[in-house]
Amino acid sequence: MNSPWQLQQAQRLIDSFHHWTGKTLIQTPEALFEAPFVVVSHGTDPDPIFNYGNRQALTLWEMDWEAFTQLPSRKSAEPVSQEERSRLLAQAKAQGYISDYRGVRISSAGKRFWIEDVILWTVLDEFNQPSGQAATFSTWKFIP
Repeated sequence: MNSPWQLQQAQRLIDSFHHWTGKTLIQTPEALFEAPFVVVSHGTDPDPIFNYGNRQALTLWEMDWEAFTQLPSRKSAEPVSQEERSRLLAQAKAQGYISDYRGVRISSAGKRFWIEDVILWTVLDEFNQPSGQAATFSTWKFIP
């Protein structure tokens, strides 16, 4: 995880998180990739594809970088959870960020897990324009 684009995207995530919440997510792009919590983001396309996942996210979803960054983000949620996910994405877009979300996600191997205490925020580019959305969480529980 050290292409110029990956580092730039990680910095956008860090800066945007601080912009909306006033809190520090982590200090550096390199530290973000290695963080013990999950961070993911997607772009602004109508059916956005993940464009960032740190090591913890890749492990949780059981994918490598190449596979993860080809996955439409809606496919990280079960079909029954997608309507709620869409509503929350719209709410975060309107407000800048939301916190305390929880929901069920599914790994590439079909393992279901609850994510809790999720913060979802709008990613801003270097011109302060929306360039996607991101989420972070440090609590998840696999569903038997």
